[in-house]
Amino acid sequence: MTTPVTLTRAQKAAAILVAMGKPSASRLLKFFKQEELKALIEGARLLRTIPQSDLERIVAEFEAEFTEGAGLLDSADRMDTILNESLSPEEMSAIMGDRKFEVAPEGPPPIWPELEKLEPARLGAFLAGEHPQTAAMVLSKLAPQVAASVLLTLTKPMRGEIIKRMVTMANVPDAAARIVENRLRTSVLAETSTKDTSAGQARVASVLNELDKPLLEEVMQDLEAAGTPDLDGVRARLFAFDDLPLLTQKARVLLFDGLSTELVTLALRGTSAALAESVLSAIGARSRRMIEAELGQGSDGIPLADIMAARKTIVTTTIRLSREGAFELPSTQDAA
Repeated sequence: MTTPVTLTRAQKAAAILVAMGKPSASRLLKFFKQEELKALIEGARLLRTIPQSDLERIVAEFEAEFTEGAGLLDSADRMDTILNESLSPEEMSAIMGDRKFEVAPEGPPPIWPELEKLEPARLGAFLAGEHPQTAAMVLSKLAPQVAASVLLTLTKPMRGEIIKRMVTMANVPDAAARIVENRLRTSVLAETSTKDTSAGQARVASVLNELDKPLLEEVMQDLEAAGTPDLDGVRARLFAFDDLPLLTQKARVLLFDGLSTELVTLALRGTSAALAESVLSAIGARSRRMIEAELGQGSDGIPLADIMAARKTIVTTTIRLSREGAFELPSTQDAA
């Protein structure tokens, strides 16, 4: 005959809570005072295996009814789980004093926010080598704008297959989703963390795009002479207002279709005839007549700062559209 386990009142209470299970125990924990919770935690950490007979004796002492079980194993771990899901880390720290309470890990963080930060072309290059069903599953998890930008980097047949499957896609089994997520972590994010310098290139390009054209060219020559790495990536992100004629006609139409007539008129004041024509040729006939009429009245009294701000807005919009995959900048086309 085994000797009954001798437990303190706090340990008995902890054993009862563990036996009740997380849902019921979580509701009861809210009625304990802070010092009582601390005593429960300390008591639970000393608990180990409780034989069924001792558990029944403890239950009888509390005059409660419980379903039959097979005894309790690892009571301390189970109490930690219950508390972890019932109380915040801040509440646990307050209860336990200086003892640090570790929140139980819940697996790797979601992968989708990290994928949305990548260049669309990088993710598109990966999906181009995958089955359309896999690509459809990935894009369905991304924000609509990001998914659209990635789609634009793929071939038309591939886009059609992916969209068709996205329309008819049902819920993806968890096991299949985990396989795809793990593959993305190892094949895309892991490579990005070690090799992707696009963020640094974008930062440098954003600074250089603030410079006037002559000074920009001088700085680029200095960087090239100094052997600056990844300079082609920086160059691919550079764009100035004077580069508008280098865009394709289709790109210019797309660009100016979303800009106001007033902004375009202001930006074209004082420009060369060739640059103005490259812009006006991408605008509808009615808007073109209005702009030409305004430009014919001259630019007297219009602050140069306003003109430069309007040009900067057009440049910024051009760069944004190119990053979204709407079209390529001239430097990117030349490098291809």
